[in-house]
Amino acid sequence: MEPDRNATTDVHDALERATALLHRHDALVDLAVDAAGETGAPSPTPAELAQRQAVLEELRAMLDPLHPADVAYILEALPLAPRLVVWDLVKADRDGDILLEVSDAVRETLIEHMDDHELVAATGQLEADEIADLAPDLPSEVIEDVFKLLPPEEREQLREAMSYSEGTVGALMDFDMVQIREDVTLEVVLRYLRRLDELPDHTDLLFVVDRAEQLKGLVPINRLLVTDPDVVVAEVMTRDFVRFNADDEAADAAAAFERYDLVSAPVVDDAGALVGRMTVNAVVDFMREKTDSEMLSAGGLREDEDIFASVWKSVQNRWAWLAINLITAFAASRVIGLFEGSIGKLVALAALMPIVAGIGGNSGNQTTTMIVRALALGQITRANASKLFIKELSVSALNGLIWGGVVGIFAFVIYHNWQLGLVMMMAMVLNLLLAAFMGVLIPMAMDKMGRDPAVGSSVMITAITDSGGFFIFLGLATLFLV
Repeated sequence: MEPDRNATTDVHDALERATALLHRHDALVDLAVDAAGETGAPSPTPAELAQRQAVLEELRAMLDPLHPADVAYILEALPLAPRLVVWDLVKADRDGDILLEVSDAVRETLIEHMDDHELVAATGQLEADEIADLAPDLPSEVIEDVFKLLPPEEREQLREAMSYSEGTVGALMDFDMVQIREDVTLEVVLRYLRRLDELPDHTDLLFVVDRAEQLKGLVPINRLLVTDPDVVVAEVMTRDFVRFNADDEAADAAAAFERYDLVSAPVVDDAGALVGRMTVNAVVDFMREKTDSEMLSAGGLREDEDIFASVWKSVQNRWAWLAINLITAFAASRVIGLFEGSIGKLVALAALMPIVAGIGGNSGNQTTTMIVRALALGQITRANASKLFIKELSVSALNGLIWGGVVGIFAFVIYHNWQLGLVMMMAMVLNLLLAAFMGVLIPMAMDKMGRDPAVGSSVMITAITDSGGFFIFLGLATLFLV
């Protein structure tokens, strides 16, 4: 009996083996270069070439049985030169599947290494919906050649898939599904299924359509298997089911998949005709990409970045928000500059003011994170927005009183000045209220303008709470202490 396999351990082991083989290959190349430098040999000997080839063949043999996603993982974890060595060893008939699995940044480096003929061959092996996923990264002449190679039906499917905007259900749906008529018996359906080479992935439903392709109902596979074969499809099909329009937002569909524990669901056009289906694997990929994008955006990165990208490309990806941070830092420094006299008279202010700004920034980021999540889940409406504002302000006011009191006592114990402690508490309350107000307002305003509320919200909140915290604390200190 074959032992249980741990997919995570296996892919990590594969990466370590691939890295070790690549290092061995590089060592053989370096050895030949050193020998050539000493002896003046113009080229490696047949024995040296045989050694290198043996290492590459061992690496190829290791890669061949791996799942495309595992090969993609290895490619993403390698610097550019060894990545291209591994890519050249992958069987050509798997290129398309692996290109689908790698990140956008790594896919770009692989595509640049392939000529048009290789790209056409790799892409032509894929389904229409998969080709549509790769299309934005492929040269236009490659897409034109792929169109010419496809049968008319798949060509039309590809044209349809490419017509939908990114982030819609239509951009995620696939066309590989089983359709049946409502006036046939289950025995006929079973015979039809047995003639297929295999069922499409994630087939838990059969789609019942009429001759005009109008969707009439669904037949779960488990119901097909446990019902009398002489029963007609119309008697067992489900007429109440979840369906999506091709123009629906993919995020809304993903939420529905989670809410109703769906494996697959039909996609229809405005006339109710079946045009495709959405499956849980597409939803998982979409949610992973969305989460990755939000994490990058929260960190001030504009796009997915290859970890082994060139220094210049990484700088280009990261400079925008760093520039904004620099501007906000100058603004905060000017706020402090306004109160140089006060700080000079009471040096304790310089030591305490970062506390007010830091706590305000953390509180604001907590609020922003909650609001961005609620917006993504569609939980914020006009009816509850005002209540949410009041709730977050109340939370911040209470936190300000509690932790402002703690900091105020700390200031009193250290500096023996009760007025300074009171100013600290007041500043903490006011800055946390400011953080809560902006933490709700900024992401909601960005969402209202059609922008991604996760992009830059934390940067803006930190900038406002820094400048605002300094101004509030130093202003109160100037009024009551100096």
